[in-house]
Amino acid sequence: MNLTNQQFRLAHRPTGLPDADTWELTEEPVVDPGEGQIAVEVIYASLDPAMRTWLNEGESYVPPVNPGEVMRALGVGRVIASRAPDFEEGDHVTGLFGIQRYAVLPVKGVAKVSEQLAPLPSYLNALGIPGMTAYFGLLDIGRPQEGQTAVVSAAAGAVGSLAGQIARLNGCRVVGVAGGAEKCRIVTEEYRFDAAIDYKAGEVSRELRGVCLDGIDIFFDNVGGPILEAALRNLARGARVVLCGAVSQYNEGAMAGPRNYMNLLVKRARMEGFVVFDYASRYPEAAREIAGWMSAGDLRSREHVVDGFETFPETLLMLYSGQNTGKLVLGVARC
Repeated sequence: MNLTNQQFRLAHRPTGLPDADTWELTEEPVVDPGEGQIAVEVIYASLDPAMRTWLNEGESYVPPVNPGEVMRALGVGRVIASRAPDFEEGDHVTGLFGIQRYAVLPVKGVAKVSEQLAPLPSYLNALGIPGMTAYFGLLDIGRPQEGQTAVVSAAAGAVGSLAGQIARLNGCRVVGVAGGAEKCRIVTEEYRFDAAIDYKAGEVSRELRGVCLDGIDIFFDNVGGPILEAALRNLARGARVVLCGAVSQYNEGAMAGPRNYMNLLVKRARMEGFVVFDYASRYPEAAREIAGWMSAGDLRSREHVVDGFETFPETLLMLYSGQNTGKLVLGVARC
């Protein structure tokens, strides 16, 4: 095809935050697809907090990215060549394309998407893995009931903003925890949470006690650390704590567990983790409902797009300093 691919590969495993030396930018020709394969020009790549955990050696819910490998990432792109039935040049698709300009891969795990139905970046957000994560974590693990209080950490982020909106749509009073006045404004005005707590401006446990007078029935946690402890101090009897992520801990080397976990016993509560890939057979169910909420104007999918493939190393770090609002997406080859 006479095209040159650029790829960000893992050069070495980082200690703490990844830096420019963590990555190697490589180039190689784009090969023609083989039988049953397609070649995709990547338009957008998904940047997610869990990427940091994929760089660690050892067991996790997915295998680690090894030195020399292209950094793993979901993406949305355009088919530029196909030797697979049902995929044609010009189709928009989503799949595990990696941080690279072009991907040549089998079609298993690749799905067509429509720019007419929704903007392409939303297939990496509300109509992608963040939406699936929020949907199944909140509904299957959190089990919301009308009139209950749900608290969501990292409420201005991709999963948190969607989990809170889904809780609201299921009759809950929703409180978000976010960093900074502007993020708290977005949480209440755009996502229509009932209240927002700025963890940078006050003592979170005290603030939670003030807005959750009868305690927290559901805590959807994306952060871990002190904010998890603050929520555990304010649980209602029979509460459900949904462990989705721990972004505050990913670059710390050793994770700090909650010191007050015994409040789960006192409050007859439970804390449960989940991995969204276990729900893969039910993704179409979630996508249909989320698309309906979006179409009706009841759910907002907000993407923070940063243009420039070459900016990947520094753009990724935005996730760990809280600079992004909504789903962080790397613009690789914008339409």
